[in-house]
Amino acid sequence: MSEATTKTQAYADTSSRVQISINKIGMERPRAWLAAGFEDFRRAMAVSLSYGMFWVGWSIAITVGAFTLGYWHWLLPLIAGFMFLGPLVAVGSYGISRALEQGRPAHLGDAFGSWRAHAGQLAMMGVMMMIFFMAWIRLATLLFALFFGFEVPSPEALYTSLLTTPEGLSMLAVGTAAGGVLAFGAFTISVVAIPTLMDQDLTFMEGIEASGRAVSKNFRPMLLWAAILTGCVLVGVLTFYIGLALVLPILGHASWHAYKDLVRIDYVKI
Repeated sequence: MSEATTKTQAYADTSSRVQISINKIGMERPRAWLAAGFEDFRRAMAVSLSYGMFWVGWSIAITVGAFTLGYWHWLLPLIAGFMFLGPLVAVGSYGISRALEQGRPAHLGDAFGSWRAHAGQLAMMGVMMMIFFMAWIRLATLLFALFFGFEVPSPEALYTSLLTTPEGLSMLAVGTAAGGVLAFGAFTISVVAIPTLMDQDLTFMEGIEASGRAVSKNFRPMLLWAAILTGCVLVGVLTFYIGLALVLPILGHASWHAYKDLVRIDYVKI
């Protein structure tokens, strides 16, 4: 089953109708996407692992910088905020998967340069994701001030308070609930939008529309997929980022296969 929206585009001497269709999927598909993502990782292990290690290096550098500059108390909201920027981080994995799909060996150029053909529309998606990220940072700031005031305690005191005091546990509960709502909103507009824009000559609004319809039409499977993404990223972070070297590329490859499973785009001459 599929539902479609259409638009008309002019190409040189011909006109084409672009039809964006959303497929109905079952609850078993997220597991199939993970399996396909792992297979892509296996087939392009050197490139995928290099891409994952690049982001591990950035994560470690940001953490060290935060402690060095005295902004360690921003680490938790920054780590949680990764869920808003993760779809953009996965762009390189989409490029690798697309290369494998085209039957050619993937290389670092696919990981770090395949976004250039659609840089403008991907940049607009980046702006949308940054809006969610900044909203989360603002919310985290307000919650911290509400529960702890404006004085920043020591790292030991802060993390002990978060896990052992009513105020800390309340802040974690409220922050998790509010952040979850924001994160699912970001997931809804981006889950297939960014790989769609990588693969097709569409506008970012068309990508957002396709993504929203994919989630709406397949709410339960997509909710499961969101939970899988969140859980895997959390595991990667808890390994002091090292696990992200595997988690990020595999999830990126899997998200490419999710897009291919969910979205069908046809160019029909009129």
